[in-house]
Amino acid sequence: MSVLEDLGAAATTALAKAGPSVVRIGRGGGRGCGVVIGDGLVATNAHNLRGEEALVTFAGGRQAVGSVAALDVDGDLAVLRVDTADAPAITMAADGAVTAGQVVFAVARSATGGERVSFGLVSGTERAFRGPRGRRIKGSIEHTAPLPRGSSGSPVVDADGAVIGLNTNRLGEGFYLALPADDELRSRLEGLATGKARVTPHLGVGLAPPHVARALFRSVGLPERDGLLVRVIEDGSPASTAGLREGDLLIAAGDKDLRSVDDLFDALDGDATAIDLKVVRGPEELTITVTF
Repeated sequence: MSVLEDLGAAATTALAKAGPSVVRIGRGGGRGCGVVIGDGLVATNAHNLRGEEALVTFAGGRQAVGSVAALDVDGDLAVLRVDTADAPAITMAADGAVTAGQVVFAVARSATGGERVSFGLVSGTERAFRGPRGRRIKGSIEHTAPLPRGSSGSPVVDADGAVIGLNTNRLGEGFYLALPADDELRSRLEGLATGKARVTPHLGVGLAPPHVARALFRSVGLPERDGLLVRVIEDGSPASTAGLREGDLLIAAGDKDLRSVDDLFDALDGDATAIDLKVVRGPEELTITVTF
């Protein structure tokens, strides 16, 4: 067989094994895709959902309304409870190991229930991107298997049809990012399936980057400081309740200096119920405790 015939045969095999487990999320053109991960359970991206319910279209066109079991918004992951009938759970790759140059196939489902399959290569690993609320999601797989819009939440699979990642972000210029199907993803899905939403502390502020803060301090004759400038505070947010103000400069969270927004996100990760923020307000430096 020629190389093209080998690829065609591999694509056919991958589609046959993974396709029955791939679903469409949303009405009409839909918002995205998902995969059956167990009896009555479908995984998708959090950004594909609006509200507590979503229409799910299975292979063959059968439709059912699913309800949200739990969300991990910052990790862009969600699990729906829905009647999966005879749709099989998708197979996860045994070890989750992915290498650059590996042949992969993207499998998606159209709004009418039809299947799509495309071929590509893993172009990189350990990539990062911003989730729906700005947090950086690390460790992603970058690949080149073409995907139409509305394919986020669909699987990227190996030649055996086993999932190596869940597609979640389009980079443009023919590159796509997928959450790796590793032990961490499996653990997150298991937690979401039992209704345990992953909640990370949320300050409720809009921030300007350090270079803006330095320029502002310089313009009013104050010494330049690294930090994150508070531009907006949400009403009723933990930041508002704690007494943060627009114009405050956040220079440290706990014992971590803040030189980028990722420093703040890192300081907020975990199960902390409160955090001490070091704040510059005009000529003063003060500490404000924010409770979540």
